Amino acid sequence: MASMSRRRQIYEGKAKVLFEGPEPGTLVQYFKDDAAAQQKRGTITGKGVLNNRISEYLMTKLNELGVQTHFVRRLNMREQLVREVEIIPLQVVVRNVAAGSLATRLGIAEGTQLPRSIVEYYYKSEPLHDPMVSEEHITAFGWASTQDLDDMMAMALRVNDFLSGLFLGVGIRLVDFKLEFGRLWNNDEMRIIIADEISPDSCRLWDIKTNDKMDKDRFREDLGQVEEAYQEVARRLGILPEGGPADLKGPKTMQ
Repeated sequence: MASMSRRRQIYEGKAKVLFEGPEPGTLVQYFKDDAAAQQKRGTITGKGVLNNRISEYLMTKLNELGVQTHFVRRLNMREQLVREVEIIPLQVVVRNVAAGSLATRLGIAEGTQLPRSIVEYYYKSEPLHDPMVSEEHITAFGWASTQDLDDMMAMALRVNDFLSGLFLGVGIRLVDFKLEFGRLWNNDEMRIIIADEISPDSCRLWDIKTNDKMDKDRFREDLGQVEEAYQEVARRLGILPEGGPADLKGPKTMQ
């Protein structure tokens, strides 16, 4: 933590902070306890510690599977080393069960199993509240090419197959999730890899028996026991930090 206090802050979002990494082409991703859902803001105690561990676990599994991610290794309770990528300004959402905006938008009862997995694209813009966009929008405005979209779609569906089975094995239903992608450059060669995080902040996770929500919807919908839900996901995956999610102060930054 002392060495990180001397590193320059690159970016701060609602849930994470990025600092310059220890070597070229790397960044340090710091997980905060801050929570945001539309206009709602708050804190989920220990969320950063748990999301760091959960995302580390899932990204490592994907890397082992041959699905490339930006994750390199976890540094401490709240930080991980990641590859620096050029973020594609899109959120790719994979839906297996009707919930959230899909249920509202199409008038489908929440919890309805979809005929097949549906992939949607959203433009990353906090001032615009991440509007849904089509492939036509994406290619017309140059956010991604047709080939980029094909690669992202294929990766998203592969991740969906893997995560659905993984969570099912621990009694959790993967309702939907969002992924972010980045372009990783190596000289003149470029490949698209998964970036950001995969955690209860970015996934809808329901208990397979009770349909109890085990994700950020508990915060969004004022259901209570938010910290306990995140801890339960980590516990079922077998990665709850020893002694629970201990807190660590964030590194000091230089502007």
